Amino acid sequence: MAVVAIVGRPNVGKSTLFNRLVEQRKAITHDESGTTRDRHYGHATWNGKHFIVVDTGGYVPNGRHVFEQAIRQQAAISMQEAQVILFIVDAQVGITSLDQDMANVLRMVRKPILLVANKADNATIDLMVHEFYKLGMGNPYAISSASGMGTGDLLDKVVEYCATDAPAAPMSVPKIAIIGRPNVGKSSLLNVLVGQPRSIVAPTAGTTRDTIDTPYTLYNKHCILTDTAGLRKKHSIREHIEFYSVMRSLRALQAADVCLVIIDAEKGLERQDMNLIALAHRYKKGIVILVNKWDLITKHTPNEADRYRKEMYKKLAPLDYIPILFVSTVKKQRIYQAMEKALEVYAHRNQRVTTAQLNKVMLQAIERYAPPAVRGKYIKIKYVTQLPMRTPVFAFFCNHPQYIRPAYKGYLEKQLRTHFDLHGVPIQLVFRQK
Repeated sequence: MAVVAIVGRPNVGKSTLFNRLVEQRKAITHDESGTTRDRHYGHATWNGKHFIVVDTGGYVPNGRHVFEQAIRQQAAISMQEAQVILFIVDAQVGITSLDQDMANVLRMVRKPILLVANKADNATIDLMVHEFYKLGMGNPYAISSASGMGTGDLLDKVVEYCATDAPAAPMSVPKIAIIGRPNVGKSSLLNVLVGQPRSIVAPTAGTTRDTIDTPYTLYNKHCILTDTAGLRKKHSIREHIEFYSVMRSLRALQAADVCLVIIDAEKGLERQDMNLIALAHRYKKGIVILVNKWDLITKHTPNEADRYRKEMYKKLAPLDYIPILFVSTVKKQRIYQAMEKALEVYAHRNQRVTTAQLNKVMLQAIERYAPPAVRGKYIKIKYVTQLPMRTPVFAFFCNHPQYIRPAYKGYLEKQLRTHFDLHGVPIQLVFRQK
């Protein structure tokens, strides 16, 4: 499938065009220069042809700021892998020195380049786009990515470079979201796993803004890894861009099958971490907790990890079904083990236990410890089955479902987890009248 890269200086409307082409509001758009930082991928279709669109950050050829250098590297990677490059300029502002520098960079790229004069919102501006011939990049396409004007002619030209493609099949691979507070190592984990600088990593909190989807394969098992922006407390969010970043992170959590919740080993399990875990539990997502920066813990007694894990489970109670792994993205300790565990949890979340197996195991457990009588009513559970839901839901049929106590419900849940390996998976028990 052809790759189309969108490049240009900051604040010319690259992300707005990206959102229009993929027909989703995936990339954050804002008047502030440098809003987009990482490469952002999406699928687009035009006249029966499918292609991948890559949004990039504003390219500043000689910028020395840490983000400008990293954005430049991300844009260079996208231009390398693209079959077509869309060079975006601002029709309202005209040619700037950064546009000329960008044109000089693109001349060294031996690939089809389409010059796109964005923000041509009216006829007067449309007439002014001819000045962009001075850049020597060919005929400029006058468009307005905000309203969609002129994008049809542009796409007609783009798909000339795209091979005829069958409709893309819907993604059925596991979606694994990497979530956590700012600066705990989410982007570092993604970069180590894919073996390249997929996300920008910097000491500054809030470096990642958009949610970054990346296909990943481990031992012939395919999945999509999603790097997300750090989630802070509501009262700490003061900027509009961070608000949109948080909203996209929450949307990624809702769309995920499994959440890798990363916490800082030096800071331990804080309230915001617990809120994120509770949120993933509420949405019935598979959960794996990664204690990152474990190499910085100086104690390292033989039982230190066990002690740390027990303390965490005390704080998490009753969510003690979640596996906890101690990792280091810097030292690459147990990184791939974490992915194996995430795929294992995904398999557990999608397993279907036969009714015969359930009744054989659970009725024996109920016989060993029968539900206590309430108000002289003896409760008899006769039958158990798994309901056809996306996440594991088990129905217990009995004579007095309203009298089942939370403690006994906890006992049944523990038996289910023990016998059917449901660690890391939120499960739901319902009691119905037989």
